Amino acid sequence: MSEFDNLMEKYKSENERLELGLSEDLLTKVAKGLGPSIYNLDASLVSGGDPEELATVKKNYLIKKLGLEDSDALDTAIADVVEKLGKSNRNKHRVLFYALLCKHFDKESVYA
Repeated sequence: MSEFDNLMEKYKSENERLELGLSEDLLTKVAKGLGPSIYNLDASLVSGGDPEELATVKKNYLIKKLGLEDSDALDTAIADVVEKLGKSNRNKHRVLFYALLCKHFDKESVYA
């Protein structure tokens, strides 16, 4: 099994464990969209308690990648995702984080 396949198994397992309801197709597309960063432990995780990192998620993913306008709704969605993944959960996988945001804003078409 390839390293990508191993990571996908981990993401699918976490998706089921947390009952996030994300499709395997969306998880795969988000993972491929993140490229080599998923293989770097630090880059593959999102720190929900780091305001700078959350600002980067907002700017680089929500605004640049998904094409959303800057608003309080983006901050609210990020906070909701942190809550869904668990504030005390140190392994907030970027793939799951981004997939949840993508689904929240109904932007799956970005990965079509």
